[in-house]
Amino acid sequence: MPVQKILLYPHPILKKMCHPVAAIDRSITGLLQDLLDTMHAGPGSVGVAAPQIGVTLRVCVVDVSASRNGKENNHGLLQMINPEITKRQGAAIMREGCMSVPDYTGDVERATEITIRFMDGDGIHHEIEASGFEAVAIQHEMDHLDGMLFLDRIASLKTGLFRRKSYK
Repeated sequence: MPVQKILLYPHPILKKMCHPVAAIDRSITGLLQDLLDTMHAGPGSVGVAAPQIGVTLRVCVVDVSASRNGKENNHGLLQMINPEITKRQGAAIMREGCMSVPDYTGDVERATEITIRFMDGDGIHHEIEASGFEAVAIQHEMDHLDGMLFLDRIASLKTGLFRRKSYK
């Protein structure tokens, strides 16, 4: 499948609440492949959500296994349909970036441990516990499904938002 164009802030689709997936069919498996191809093509990308490519469905992919921050603690590639966080613990502030906001990064407070339920592309239900960078990446992508960007979670735009020096 082809790499898709990433919508950039302030595109209105990025602020929309996404719809649950009713059934897994070819369009959903194709969407998952598009998300994977787009994630792998993005510089340093560890996840992409459907609204970032213009689709308002609750679908996202995350894979932190190749990232220096997630190498030691991850579940590999997660293809998540209708994901739901059922438990959150801890809190930490981490610097986040986003392909939809390519010129900035920001300090965002997120839960350090989460439990999440989702369905994969084969319709199999999963419940996993994620922590550290993987938990942050999952929460970031799930925010997209709720029409939120990391910009919406920065406590102070004056002190917590930074112009990106380079996008690698």
